[in-house]
Amino acid sequence: MENQQKQTIILWTKRVLGLLAILVWGYAIITISQSPAPFREQVPYCMGSTMLIFGLLTMVYKGLEYWGENT
Repeated sequence: MENQQKQTIILWTKRVLGLLAILVWGYAIITISQSPAPFREQVPYCMGSTMLIFGLLTMVYKGLEYWGENT
């Protein structure tokens, strides 16, 4: 029973973190796109923020999977 509860917690944590990452990413993209700078100068910020946000999300997902498998 404990393992099933842990798997449920991990699943919902992943869902919430995924939604949070998408919201933060959307906010970052909207903020960057409202800059008066030309698109060519905005591209590195868009790419960098996307890579950072989803890289961190992937890292947390892998950590949660590792935690779920090793107990």
